[in-house]
Amino acid sequence: MTADFDPGTGLGPRLRLVRGSRQLSVRELARRVGCSASLISQIERGVSVPSVGVLYSLATELGSSLDYLLFGSGAGRLAGTAAESGPGPGLASPPTAIVQRGDTRKIIDLASGVRWERLTPQSEAMTDFLEVIYSPGGHSTGERRPLRHDGREYGLVISGTLTANVGFESYELGPGDSIAFDSATPHEYLNKTGDYVHAIWVVVHSEPGRA
Repeated sequence: MTADFDPGTGLGPRLRLVRGSRQLSVRELARRVGCSASLISQIERGVSVPSVGVLYSLATELGSSLDYLLFGSGAGRLAGTAAESGPGPGLASPPTAIVQRGDTRKIIDLASGVRWERLTPQSEAMTDFLEVIYSPGGHSTGERRPLRHDGREYGLVISGTLTANVGFESYELGPGDSIAFDSATPHEYLNKTGDYVHAIWVVVHSEPGRA
């Protein structure tokens, strides 16, 4: 299946733009999210992609939407841009798409063997709706540090077996199993098997991200 594949090269310029708008140096941003300055520099230059954990930390620290950092979509664009201000006097707004075709999804491969495929035709300021694919041995945090972020998340495993560590508990999720919890609870996901894991994931944020 062909798809709108973005290996992360667009992430770097957007990260640099938002970091600059927050007046943060590479070193200061790295200190705040708990990673090396060289990793931030590599991400901005498009030679490296972050893990899910680092990506969430960057978005949280910068107050940005994941959708903007990953795909440059409208919900996270900088205020005051032409795209934000509308089509202009006398011009009709384009119709809002409601169907996302399977062969035109926005896709990004993150570090540690995780792929995200966006399931909405445009950005959603309050919600991330994704198909998440874990390759054999893939896990959500390359640093093996649990994730914590705003909102509430819901997951449904379609195929394969995914290990979900939430708080002090560990769960093995197979096809048809689902999970729901507050995203502020420390959590991580691991594919300990030799097969791919496909899951549908929804994160409902408590407040929309800025650009």
